[in-house]
Amino acid sequence: MLIGIPKEVKNHEYRVGLTPAAVKELVKQGHDVVVERYAGAAIGFSDSHYIAAGARIADDAATVFSEAELIVKVKEPQPEECARLRRGQILFTYLHLAPNPDLTQALVDSGCVALAYETVTDQRGGLPLLAPMSEIAGRMAIQAGAHCLELSQGGAGVLLSGVPGVMPARVLVLGGGVVGVNAAKMAMGLGARVTLLDVSLPRLRELDQLFGPHLATRYATQDAIEDELVRADLVIGAVLIPGSAAPKLLTRPMLKLMKAGSVLVDVAIDQGGCFETSHPTTHQNPTFVVDNVVHYCVANMPGAVARTSTQALSHATLPFVLALANQGWKGALQHDAHLRAGLNVCLGKVNYHAVAQAHGYPHVPAETVLA
Repeated sequence: MLIGIPKEVKNHEYRVGLTPAAVKELVKQGHDVVVERYAGAAIGFSDSHYIAAGARIADDAATVFSEAELIVKVKEPQPEECARLRRGQILFTYLHLAPNPDLTQALVDSGCVALAYETVTDQRGGLPLLAPMSEIAGRMAIQAGAHCLELSQGGAGVLLSGVPGVMPARVLVLGGGVVGVNAAKMAMGLGARVTLLDVSLPRLRELDQLFGPHLATRYATQDAIEDELVRADLVIGAVLIPGSAAPKLLTRPMLKLMKAGSVLVDVAIDQGGCFETSHPTTHQNPTFVVDNVVHYCVANMPGAVARTSTQALSHATLPFVLALANQGWKGALQHDAHLRAGLNVCLGKVNYHAVAQAHGYPHVPAETVLA
């Protein structure tokens, strides 16, 4: 199979779909790879590295899209990329379709076979292709939040760790999944006082056993959230419903409960955000202020550490890329129910229930397509 790796075009997105090491594995198994010129140059993966791995370099994205049977990306395709997709072409990338009707329609119109990293599952019920970026985003959320708390960034001028004689900052984490746990670990490591809220009592018990008295846990009711907002200096939105739009946990009136100069970091923004006042921002202009509360809502947070992120993501996606290349999309999806869960749009039909429900399309299960 001919696999194409285009250069990412989203604002300040420097990750690349596959590392040279992953390309070498594909070539070793008899596949051809075409990489857009300079696709990984910003993070130290030069064209010469890809050539040494056995890839061919294309001068532009149009060539990559026109030749490749399987397109491997990082972020959701932008409008100019959607226009290049063709019927039956496989697209494997993050999609986040539930909050994005325009992209969903564009993929339906293209007739491509679109598989989303974020809905591929594993034997334990996890999301193996979302997990590495969630780990990075959770850790980065604390770095970003700590920076936003600085006075020069619009924050209250609070140091997360405090100093002897001065109390540390209070960090509130909403959600006990991969993002939330990594955010809590980072915040505790910096000396902040951390409270984590979740709606799963078994998960709260697990975290209590893991972290003991260093992490305060509460069951997530609206009263509990409002009670914690009054004291919080930094709030991390880390909720996830796989494939669905994120629930809105903070409404605009609730911002009135917060201290001036406090900070919200919405890690769920690529699924629509979990704060009513959130809207996507970029690394170029990462923050905005609503009712004296700083909002950090960058939709591709791991892109700021693009080399680490690319390596982590490529390690996770390579086995699935190999399956698609070796067996074709039908064979790979018939063989692997977990990869089959990644099918969101196929040949003009919407196959992921939450996406179909969000945008009013008929739901055509993957099993129906494969039959």
